[in-house]
Amino acid sequence: MALTWSPAIPGAPPCDLRRSATSSLASHRRLSSTIVRSVRASLRLKPLFWPWEKVKIGPVSVSPMGFGTWAWGNQVLWGYQESMDTELQDAFNLALRNGINLFDTADSYGTGRLNGQSEKLLGKFISEFQGPGNVRENVVIATKFAAYPWRVTPGQFVNACKSSLDRLQIDKIGIGQLHWSTANYAPLQEKALWDGLVAMYEKGLVQAVGVSNYGPKQLVKIHDYLTARGVPLCSAQVQFSLLSMGPDQMELKQVCDSLGIRVIAYSPLGLGMLTGKYTASTLPGGPRGLLFRQILPGLESLLHSLRRIAQARGKTMSQVAINWCICKGTIPIPGIKSVKHADENLGSLGWRLNSDEILELESAAQNSPKKMIQNIFQTA
Repeated sequence: MALTWSPAIPGAPPCDLRRSATSSLASHRRLSSTIVRSVRASLRLKPLFWPWEKVKIGPVSVSPMGFGTWAWGNQVLWGYQESMDTELQDAFNLALRNGINLFDTADSYGTGRLNGQSEKLLGKFISEFQGPGNVRENVVIATKFAAYPWRVTPGQFVNACKSSLDRLQIDKIGIGQLHWSTANYAPLQEKALWDGLVAMYEKGLVQAVGVSNYGPKQLVKIHDYLTARGVPLCSAQVQFSLLSMGPDQMELKQVCDSLGIRVIAYSPLGLGMLTGKYTASTLPGGPRGLLFRQILPGLESLLHSLRRIAQARGKTMSQVAINWCICKGTIPIPGIKSVKHADENLGSLGWRLNSDEILELESAAQNSPKKMIQNIFQTA
């Protein structure tokens, strides 16, 4: 920004020229200082998160948005077929070339004989990536370990981690996470799972540890337990979107902020309900269609606000919904099944909703008669 200053005030008497010039220079300096402070403040309040910018989850640096891979291998809910693998690999490559380095998965992702397929595909795609070696080396895998009823010792949890490493074809997992808590139905198993996290961290199998589907009270308990063992709890993954912004989510976010834990927002698009692609008469197939039929009819106001803001911004409704999650200080991990999905989601970065837009969206969401059904494993 170029600024041109006049050294004197036009028409000033000659006897006042020196004083006017001095006064003008002082005012120019004050104005310049004010502009600098204003620019710095605006940059601080409204960072333009790009994919290549990084945020910290404990010791690891990740893109401000990651991609989820729940659909990779899931035939029941997402209609996965192995013929989709080439498209999935192209989507992965597009994401990686555009700065996305965080990919979320789980050892339970994949149905039936395809159990673990998501991790296997990620391992294959990482090893076959044709690009700079440092890009491949900086990939951060956040995988979740299922609290199966037969995993009752720390050693079994460590073995699960080693199996994931084999499927992923990597030496160390970026973030090892408990997929869910057993506090609601098998509280005695819970401590063994926590000790399993400690063991895999101490053995150097993971760079950081996190949890998923933990409520604020149980989160504080595991945080304190791990801290006493010298293991920092770095992330908490929870269903978080304009359809899942109730008191529990907000309390969890406040607890995480106070403890220095990053919130990873899964299902930021409400399983697709916030994309604008579906209506009460145009529903997806399978179990999602049953859920959509219950919730979609009550979302007219929220979807209207999403659509209005998207049109004004030259964005899509999905991009607006994901950007809202980023504005709330979370790291969203929308799922991708195609190059189109990956490309559209990338458009969620590099800009930021303003305060009025955020207020409009949240007001519409709070007034919606229907909310997203919470995960059955979510604890208090």
